[in-house]
Amino acid sequence: MNRGVKENVKDLNLLLLYLSGWEEDSRRSPGEKVFRSWKGYLFEVLDALEEGELIEQFRNTKSVVITPKGLEKARGLKERFM
Repeated sequence: MNRGVKENVKDLNLLLLYLSGWEEDSRRSPGEKVFRSWKGYLFEVLDALEEGELIEQFRNTKSVVITPKGLEKARGLKERFM
């Protein structure tokens, strides 16, 4: 895959994570909210999103947390594509 296609795949996966996600109480910081989504996507794409600090994934869970940076980008992608 060329770089442009890889970036589009990452962007669209981030958008799907955002659209299918929900807000809940943080497990690490009581009183704070996090935006969580199920991680049913290619591991290499999830790893790339984590490297870009757009999500946090935890190896022992079936969901990821979309970071504030990821939420901002996902909202921009939603405006762009929808």
